[in-house]
Amino acid sequence: MAENNPKKKKGFFHKLHDKYRLVLMNDDTFEEKLSFRLTRFNVFIFFGTVAIFLVFATTYLIAFTPLREYIPGYADFNTRKVLRELNLKADSLQAELRSKDLYIMNIRNIVEGRELVYEMPEPLEEQEFVEINELTRSREDSILRAQIESELRITGFSPEQVQSFEPQPMSQFFFFPPINGIITNHFNPAQRHFGIDIVAEEEEPIKATLDGTVLFSTWTMATGYTIGIQHANNIVSVYKHNSRLLKEEGSYVKAGEVIAIIGGTGTLSTGTHLHFELWFNGNPVNPLDYIVF
Repeated sequence: MAENNPKKKKGFFHKLHDKYRLVLMNDDTFEEKLSFRLTRFNVFIFFGTVAIFLVFATTYLIAFTPLREYIPGYADFNTRKVLRELNLKADSLQAELRSKDLYIMNIRNIVEGRELVYEMPEPLEEQEFVEINELTRSREDSILRAQIESELRITGFSPEQVQSFEPQPMSQFFFFPPINGIITNHFNPAQRHFGIDIVAEEEEPIKATLDGTVLFSTWTMATGYTIGIQHANNIVSVYKHNSRLLKEEGSYVKAGEVIAIIGGTGTLSTGTHLHFELWFNGNPVNPLDYIVF
């Protein structure tokens, strides 16, 4: 009898396919305006599809449109790219600046008679200083001191007298003209022309202006064959654009001794001439103030 009961309850999946009607009626006249035939399964499919569509639409807006910039935690890709490029440019500029500083430092070292450096020193705030309480005297230092003291005794001066010597003004020195010729370009530090240009005949010898030791005797792309001499009283003379150099580094020369032959080497040269510079205490001075050409 139970099997023939028409009111037997249906299962859940059977209920999904039960049909319903959604009717829209006029409340006053009870006139039917619109009706829909629905099932639970259709309603579930409809709202599930809408939910999936909203999820995909939201994901697309966040991933591929500028709207993601308004969401906390997302940064603009172009901004990161610009920042990365600016960082690379800043690093390149810093490296170029250090290279320029190293070049200027070596030029100053050459003029002042110091050794060349191949790496920029660290800033003072980044350097570590070790306090030295006492230095031990090496065997080589003792030999050098004894040699210098013996030479001073031969000349009649004591070490105390040498230490008491004061630098003399440049006007007290007699400068030998390095070459006789016509001055075509004068001393002008404002235009970074730290010497004078003297035009003379080809193969004209160039002479040392004072006694001293050859500081450097080399060739550079800009100044060609160049020679510099360290004199007493912290005076340095520089002779540029030569065709040949006749003295080597470390050679001792006398005033008026031939050290080079005039030329026009180097990219900065405009013809056969001598570019002559005088430096005193690391600063350029006008040779015409002390030498009569």
